[in-house]
Amino acid sequence: MPHQRRIERLIAAMTLEEKIGQLGAFADALRPFAFEVNPETFARDAEQVREQIRSGRVGALFNGVGAAEGREAQRIAVEESRLGIPLLLGADVIHGMRTVFPIPLGEAASFEPDLAERTARATAKEATAAGIHWTFAPMVDVARDQRWGRVAETSGEDVYLSCEFAAARVRGFQGGDLTAPDSLLTTPKHFAAYGAISAGLDYNFVDMAPQTLRDVHLPPFKAALDAGALTLMSSFNDINGVPASANRELLTDILRGEWKFEGFVVSDYTSDLELVAHGYAADEADAAQKALSAGLDMSLQSGVYANHVAALVEQGRLSMAEVDEAVRRVLHVKAAAGLFDDPYRCLDAAREADQSHIPAHDALARDCARRSIVLLKNDGDVLPLKKSGQRIALIGPFAQDTAHLGGCWNIFGDASRMVDLETGLRAALDDPSALVVVPGSGIEDAVEGGIEAAVAAARAADVVLLALGEPHDFSGEAQSRTQIVIPAAQQALAEAVAATGTPVVVVLRNGRALALEGAVREAQALLVTWFLGTQTGPAVADVVFGDYNPSARLPVSFPQDAGQQPYFYNHPATGRPNVPGTPRFFQTRWREVPHAALYPFGHGLTYTRFEYGLPQLSATRLGWDDTLTVRTRITNAGARDGEDVVQLYVRDRIASRVRPVRELKRFRKIALAAGQSLDVEFTLTRADLAFHGVDNRLAAEPGLFDLWIAPSATTGEAVQFELLAP
Repeated sequence: MPHQRRIERLIAAMTLEEKIGQLGAFADALRPFAFEVNPETFARDAEQVREQIRSGRVGALFNGVGAAEGREAQRIAVEESRLGIPLLLGADVIHGMRTVFPIPLGEAASFEPDLAERTARATAKEATAAGIHWTFAPMVDVARDQRWGRVAETSGEDVYLSCEFAAARVRGFQGGDLTAPDSLLTTPKHFAAYGAISAGLDYNFVDMAPQTLRDVHLPPFKAALDAGALTLMSSFNDINGVPASANRELLTDILRGEWKFEGFVVSDYTSDLELVAHGYAADEADAAQKALSAGLDMSLQSGVYANHVAALVEQGRLSMAEVDEAVRRVLHVKAAAGLFDDPYRCLDAAREADQSHIPAHDALARDCARRSIVLLKNDGDVLPLKKSGQRIALIGPFAQDTAHLGGCWNIFGDASRMVDLETGLRAALDDPSALVVVPGSGIEDAVEGGIEAAVAAARAADVVLLALGEPHDFSGEAQSRTQIVIPAAQQALAEAVAATGTPVVVVLRNGRALALEGAVREAQALLVTWFLGTQTGPAVADVVFGDYNPSARLPVSFPQDAGQQPYFYNHPATGRPNVPGTPRFFQTRWREVPHAALYPFGHGLTYTRFEYGLPQLSATRLGWDDTLTVRTRITNAGARDGEDVVQLYVRDRIASRVRPVRELKRFRKIALAAGQSLDVEFTLTRADLAFHGVDNRLAAEPGLFDLWIAPSATTGEAVQFELLAP
């Protein structure tokens, strides 16, 4: 290809210092943004950075924003550096730019990958208009422990769901043409197994079977790469004692050898330097040598490549061929993104001004937000509420809050456009004065007289909307929790309000599954609203008043108790399972709570009722190279139109390695009018039944399988089929 010849000519002409420059990404001191995220940028000298660009010692800048300033940085790189190699401008654009969409976990609750593709596409348009080529997203880690703060950034605990959303987001961010003005390069992260850190403690170690790594934690990365991703980010953790940022098995043997990946791997923020703290590298030079040799191409922020690679080459500890290969990968991505042909792509100040607010994105944000809200409980059909003739008390610290709507990775969002709960609810009411608002408590602290005022409001109301949950900074990086519960001040508020006897609807704000307790758990209705972003208020109002019939489902299991963590639906079978209806002694159990979720993966209610027929199989025996068709009739037996998420699960009954009790293999969201029925059809092949065996090879094994088509991971009636030997 023409760009390959250009790359080889450049490599041949480059000095070692210029090559090393391409392998370094640094916080953008020319257009600094978000002090709390990257405080180092505000201490750097901008003129010094310009000189580094001019001398070819910078390959990429990140977390700056602004087309005009970015264009000037690119002009220096292209017109004033010796070889004119363009910069790659990256940023943490995770779930929205100026328009903030629901956190990835919330969006995954929609079970609509095409919706995630559309929000990623909208995000790409806004981000590229603001002078960004490259995003450090999507996060595709599988999250099985809700104590981990970064669950909020994932698509939850399931492999198949994570794969579908990983691929959709890559397609959305990048679009169909990487050289287009609105194409945003993606960086699936964190490679790999970051979601498996011990005790849910951020940055902690990972100790797991290689088969679990391949069956659970690697598939979403492969799905993202198959969708076209050209960069990956390494993770902070070690895997079985070898840090991911210097793990040759991951970065070279699997990624390049097995998967034939041609792009580059960038470290997470200083994760190459952190090899020293791990005790895996003796010093910074040793860290640089081990990381680059393993296949880590670009160093993010630490400077260890800039400071040590030249000496390592001179000492013979790194070969020029190793350096050249890393440079080749970086240049390949820049060429694929069209930056050699159009280095000023995404750097048009007029376009930035024109696209700073796109009204269609507000409509998309509202639709995405309401499609992300999960109705966990609705005793007595307390929801939906009436828009007139009903006195409503909105109580809680999140009733009027806008600071915590965006979630843990909202650094570029337009705060002036955030719509709170009170505003959204009042706008929907026929008589806005029917809504009384009382904070009741702070997020973590009691407010003098707050509970008394809340109780009075509750007694005067027909129904209470109780806006409780976590602040945004309880989720995200370095925000692990030992007790995944509602803060004590809010729990006390809930208990007092519930004691009035007025029906309570809890509107939960959260970045993970929570262990619900007391009055929150026993409320008449429970809505999980995550962090929904810009259009939070209108979206919640749409669901509360029935203008939208909730359709989301849980992408994570809500536990009975925090002490169950890690808890996930697709756990392996045990030799002493807890069988319902039998004595619990000497079974897999806890003393305090059942070995079950309070609300399982896939659970979610609507304002109507769906009935499922027994799955019908095209055959009870699946030939080795054949396809099995499964069909089930779904009926909307309620009085409202609605949407349902039809989920197909399987279980391998007998295998050479213990298999999960259920595994999601297909899902489909359907819309049915009241009284309407639909035959929903899925197909399966042998590949859907494969797993990594004791020899760590991927294969399916002949034998008996259970199959469910159900509305959650713990419901439905199983049918069986047999996979025949070849």
